[in-house]
Amino acid sequence: MNVLAMDTSNEILGVAVVKDGETAGELITNIKKNHSVRLMPAIDQLMKETAMTPSDLDRIVVAKGPGSYTGVRIGLTTAKSMGWALNIPVVGVSSLEVLAYQGMFFDGYICPFFDARRGLVYTGLYNQEMQLVKAETNLLMIDWLEELKASDKPVLFLSPEIESHQEAIEEIMNDKAVIPPKTLHVPRPSALALAGKDKEAGPLHALVPNYLRMVEAEAKWLEQQGKK
Repeated sequence: MNVLAMDTSNEILGVAVVKDGETAGELITNIKKNHSVRLMPAIDQLMKETAMTPSDLDRIVVAKGPGSYTGVRIGLTTAKSMGWALNIPVVGVSSLEVLAYQGMFFDGYICPFFDARRGLVYTGLYNQEMQLVKAETNLLMIDWLEELKASDKPVLFLSPEIESHQEAIEEIMNDKAVIPPKTLHVPRPSALALAGKDKEAGPLHALVPNYLRMVEAEAKWLEQQGKK
């Protein structure tokens, strides 16, 4: 099976081509630039370098969030458009699950998270088998850490924004917290391909973003309606 994986759900842009279970190529950037103008050129470059044509693809896997609202939409729109044109299945995978794969050899729990501003994070808790132990959620990091400190196993924390929360993690979790080197805090598109290669693909129109919370404009609109 030939898989194209793409992740624009957060600041990191990642594209991978996996041929018959082996990573043929992978492109990752971690810079503040517009994904909307960089994703298709990145896909085109990687496909050429791996001697692939669109007709060679059997499946597309895309990170569906949580993360940047705009970034999530860019990835999903691109993946669904390509899937529709090529008539191949498109699978969405949680961006948190993709990040959790960086810790799949850790003997304990794995806590991936993305910063959601104002002290909030998008997060969840996984085991080594990449199964959710605690459901993905959006809440205050302090409240999440208070919940995790009662864990019966050590917890590996993974996040591109690890430095913003490291002090709180170490203070509340003490010796139960494990924070690896920074290279492991970058979600890899090859892991995204791995995570999605065996997942069942549903109807293309049913693939929607995994925001974990309302878009701010929607929340404000609902608040205004409630006041009337």
